[in-house]
Amino acid sequence: MDVKQIRNVVVLGHQGCGKTTLVESLYSLTTGNAKGSVEKKNTISDYLFEEKERVSSVRLSIVPIHYDNYKINLIDIPGNDDFISEALSAVSVVKGAILVVDASSGVQVETVKHWNMLRKRNIPTIIYLNKMDKENIHFEQLLAEIREKLGKNAIPFSYPMGHNDSFDGFVNVVTLKARKYNGKTCDDVEIYDDKKMKVFELHNTMVEAVAQTSEELLDKFFNGEQLTMEEIHTGLRKGVLDGELIPVLVGCATKNIGLHTMLSMLVDYLPNPSDLNPICGLDDKENPTIRKTLDEEPFSAFVFKTIIDPYSGISSIFKVNSGVLHQQDEVYISGLNKTITVNQLFTICGNKQTPVSEVHAGDIAVINKVDGLETSMTLCTPKSKIEYEKIDFPTPVYYKSIITKSKNDDDKLTGVLSKMVLEDKSILIKRNIETNQLLLGTLGLSHLNFILSRIKNSYKLDLGTEDQKVIYKETIKSSASGSGRYIKQSGGSGFYGVVEMDFSPSKENEFTESVFGGSVPKNYFPAVEKGFYEACEKGLLKGFQVTGVKANLKDGKYHPVDSNELAFKMAAILAFKDAYMKCNPVILEPISKIVVTVNSDDVGNILSDLNQRRAKIIGMDINSVGNQKITALVPESEILEYVNDLKSLTQGSGYFSREFFGYEELPNYLEVKI
Repeated sequence: MDVKQIRNVVVLGHQGCGKTTLVESLYSLTTGNAKGSVEKKNTISDYLFEEKERVSSVRLSIVPIHYDNYKINLIDIPGNDDFISEALSAVSVVKGAILVVDASSGVQVETVKHWNMLRKRNIPTIIYLNKMDKENIHFEQLLAEIREKLGKNAIPFSYPMGHNDSFDGFVNVVTLKARKYNGKTCDDVEIYDDKKMKVFELHNTMVEAVAQTSEELLDKFFNGEQLTMEEIHTGLRKGVLDGELIPVLVGCATKNIGLHTMLSMLVDYLPNPSDLNPICGLDDKENPTIRKTLDEEPFSAFVFKTIIDPYSGISSIFKVNSGVLHQQDEVYISGLNKTITVNQLFTICGNKQTPVSEVHAGDIAVINKVDGLETSMTLCTPKSKIEYEKIDFPTPVYYKSIITKSKNDDDKLTGVLSKMVLEDKSILIKRNIETNQLLLGTLGLSHLNFILSRIKNSYKLDLGTEDQKVIYKETIKSSASGSGRYIKQSGGSGFYGVVEMDFSPSKENEFTESVFGGSVPKNYFPAVEKGFYEACEKGLLKGFQVTGVKANLKDGKYHPVDSNELAFKMAAILAFKDAYMKCNPVILEPISKIVVTVNSDDVGNILSDLNQRRAKIIGMDINSVGNQKITALVPESEILEYVNDLKSLTQGSGYFSREFFGYEELPNYLEVKI
C-alpha cells in the first residue's frame, strides 16, 4: 500500500481499561469475523497461554485492520508497569496513538505514565473514553480530569448523548451527526434537544480553533462565512499533528459504540508514516543521516520486537523506515556486520503470519530464523548503510535466585534463558560467583512470574526461586604485623616456611615485598603472594571475602632442604590470621545508586521511607513532565523488595532505576543481624 494509506497506532492505557477489547472490536468490525473476548480467552492479540491465564496482556501484539482503503497497524500493549519495555518497543516505531481511559475509573496511574511517554516523543494521540455505558458516568467531570492530568488542550471530538445518566449514543462534534445504540448497532438520529446547545458550542469552539491556523481562514471566520468541512478537517489534522489539539472520543468497545467514528478519525487526524519528521540514523562512517519514509528512498528497517516459538523459532518484527523490501533481496544487518538473503517475508496478525512478496515503506513485517538478529538492530540495503538509535530499555530492579530441580534441567537452562533474554531486553541473567547464585533480574514481581511461567509452559522447565543473597565483604581500618610459621617434620623432606608480614589498608588488595639479605628466597615470593590472596577469600569476622588490604613481606626464614612453595603459602595464611584481628577489621555492605521518580505529592513519604532504609540523598531534580527525581545511595539489603514497596507507597505511580555504586562500612549495630 502507499505510505499515505498506512497508520501505525499503539493502543495504551491502564490495565483493565479495555485496550485488548477495543482492538478485538475494531478487528471484528472491519473483517466481519466473530468477536473474541478477554474473558473467553479467544482474542486475536492475547494469544499466549500466560495471557489467557492472567486475563491480561503481557506482550505487545500487532493486529492490522483494513478500513476504507487504509491499513491501520494496531499495536496492543500491556497496561502493567512491569511490562513497560513492551510499550517502549511499540512507541519506537509509531507516529500515532490511542490512549484508552476507563470512564468508570477515570485517569489512572498507568494512563498518566503512558501519556508522559507519548508526550516525550511528541506522538499525536486520540483519547478514547471507554465503558461510557457504566453507571454514574459524568462526562464533564471526566473531561476536567483529563485536562488536569493529561493536557489542557483536550477537546471533545464526540459528545455523549443519553437521558437520566444513561449513555445510549454520541454526537460527532466535527460533522454534527448523532448516532444512537439500538441494542445491536448504532443508527443515525437527530441530536437530542437538550444536547444541541452544548454540542454547537463545542463545534463553534473547534471551528474557531481551526480558523486560527491561517490568516485566510481567520478572515473568513470573522466575516461570518462558514468554513467547509474540508477546511475544518485540514485544520483539525494540523492541530492534532502539531500537538495543539488532543481529540477526546466517547464510546463502549464491547458494544462497538463510537468505533466507526474512531476509524474515520484515525485516518483523518493521525499521521501516516511519512508525516512529521524523517528518521535519523548514522551511516557506515558514523555521520548523521536521515531517511524519509518513502518507497523511493533506499531500504532500511528497524527491528522493534523479537518473539520466539519453541517450535517455529525466532521471529523478528520490523517496521520499514524507508524503501521497499522484496523477497530474495540482500539485506545488511548493522551491528552484526553481515549480509543475508531474505528468503521469506511475512505480515503478522496476533500469532498468525502470512507470506508476502514485498513490504513497502511505513509498513510492519516479519523475518524469521536469522541468526544473531535482535531487537533494536537495523536492516538496510548494503549499498546505503544506516544504523538507527537503539531502544533504551529499563534495567532490572528486582532479582531472585533461580533453582533447577534436576541435572537434566541444568543442561537445558542456559539455552532457555538465552531465548528469554533475546525476547525481552529488560531481563538480566547473571551468575554471582561469591554466592554461587544464578540471578534473574526483572522489572517486578509480575514480570518475574510471567518469565517463570513461560519457561515452564513453553520449555517444560519448572524453576524454583530463592531470595538474592547480599554480598558483604570485610576490610581493615588500621595496620598491623603478623608472623606465620609452618614447620613440619615427618621423616625425610618436611615443610619449613617462616614469614614476617605487614598488613595495612589500601584501595584494593595488593602484595609487595621488602625482603633484605635473602631471608626468603625470591622463588618463594609467588607462593607467599598466593597464600595472601587465598587468605583474603575468607575473613575472620564473618567469613566474607576480604578487600582493601596491602600485604608486605618483610622478613622470614627458610630451610635449604625442607622449604617449599606449600610451606611458604601456608606461612603467609598464618601470618594473615595472626595480624587480621589487630587491624580493626569491619564489615562492608554493597551500596546501590537509585533514582526514584515520583509525583510531587509523594516526595515527603518517599524521603521518610528512604531515611528508614539508611539512604543518603545526593540529589533532587524535576523531569520533563514535572515529576520529582530523587537520587540516593542506599544499602542493597534495604531495597531487595523496594519495587513492591514503592508501588504501595505511591499507589503504583512511582518507579526507580538502580545500579551498583560501591561498598561502605556496615554500622556496628547491624553486624549481629548478618
